[in-house]
Amino acid sequence: MDVELNGRVPGVAELHRLIATNYGHYTSLQVRDGRVRGLALHLARLADGAEELFGHRVGVEEEHRLLGLIRHALGRTRDASVRVTLVPGPGGDEGPPDVLVTVSDPAPDPAGPPLRVQTVTYERDLPEHKHRGTFMLDYHVREARLAGFDDRLFVGRDGKVREGTSWNVALWDGEQVVWPVAPVMRGITMVLLQIAMTMNGTPWTLRPVDGADLASFAGAAAVSSAGIRAIGSIDELPLADAPLVKVLAETWAEVPWDEL
Repeated sequence: MDVELNGRVPGVAELHRLIATNYGHYTSLQVRDGRVRGLALHLARLADGAEELFGHRVGVEEEHRLLGLIRHALGRTRDASVRVTLVPGPGGDEGPPDVLVTVSDPAPDPAGPPLRVQTVTYERDLPEHKHRGTFMLDYHVREARLAGFDDRLFVGRDGKVREGTSWNVALWDGEQVVWPVAPVMRGITMVLLQIAMTMNGTPWTLRPVDGADLASFAGAAAVSSAGIRAIGSIDELPLADAPLVKVLAETWAEVPWDEL
């Protein structure tokens, strides 16, 4: 993994500051052949988070700077997983956030075997932001694995299905793709799929989903920047081999790539 802070390798004191302060927000990109899907949405996510968490407005010039920092961190690498994180600068609230860019191996394709998912009542803080407060997400993954599952699906205190630990959930009701409506992270992969499904005529809808109604769905999938992964079971309920993953994968293949 390569790490750059504001376009250079961080020093020991800077690394200590980054580790000791768990504040900030980020976006994750899958880069292939120097291109990325939904680049404008990634930049918009960073801009929204900068304003909400730092009171810092990101203009056109700073967007160009962010792109330059991503390109610099990638260097000659054409395929990679990239995370761009805005973190407090050395002045804390007195200045603009620093930009941390990490480059690692690309996510595998396909994403992996079907997930065994356990539901749990939990609501992320500031769910609309992809922030660095991931302690409880890691905790829930660990607890799921200790219980014999792979991951967890969050259900709110109102009984409505929300999201996975690091993914959005898509459901198949036998006729269309259903995206649960709740306070969640609007994942960029999810948004791009919704746009593409609208364009190619794939039926889909947004509506609240009760956790108690999950048994009525014919299929489910975890959707994130790492890809589209089938969900083979929820709690003790096995899910049939519905066409959901095939529909999502075919639609995802139609989403255009943007040059970095």
